[in-house]
Amino acid sequence: MKLYDVSMCIEPTMAVYKNKEEKKPIILQSAFFDKQGVYETTMTMNLHTGTHIDFPLHTLPNGKTSRSYDLTTFLGKAKVFDLTHVVDHISKADLINLPIENDDFVLFKTKNSFSEAFEFEFIYVDISAANYLVEKHVRGVGVDALGIERAQPNHPTHDALLGNNIVILEGLRLKDVVAKTYPWVALPLKIDDVEALPVRGVLIDDEV
Repeated sequence: MKLYDVSMCIEPTMAVYKNKEEKKPIILQSAFFDKQGVYETTMTMNLHTGTHIDFPLHTLPNGKTSRSYDLTTFLGKAKVFDLTHVVDHISKADLINLPIENDDFVLFKTKNSFSEAFEFEFIYVDISAANYLVEKHVRGVGVDALGIERAQPNHPTHDALLGNNIVILEGLRLKDVVAKTYPWVALPLKIDDVEALPVRGVLIDDEV
């Protein structure tokens, strides 16, 4: 059995969306052996930093939050699809011949996976692909960029998926992962009633 950790490591110099300083985590020592007798760390971080789940409230007023989803959303099986040939964006045409089925959690491996830096022209999911995934009634969509769309006015991809209670998982690391179906765990932190949560995602290859 082989485990693939498909999560970003959270650290102060990590890649963040559009290289915005306010997105970078701040990690500070807050207790010292010579003063408090223990070592403790305090971290301040935007919930959309690193590998994370977007819930509907992220782009939809009065949308559902982390409170509305149970753990079964993030467990079970995930289908990894190799879309490394795709240029610029993923469209419906790139998906129609893939075995995407009801209740799938789909993960898209693209050229994004081969860079650790933030790429401003990252591969994104366009509205035609989002609408197709809604038609297929998937449970979740994971991408290997820090955003599922790049600069689309009024964030239509987010709205289409989140408006149909399909969670979005951004910031995956899929470089070493072969395209197939895996048992997987992608549990978010247990923080109540928020629009996004950090995730530690693990794919399990039982065939190795």
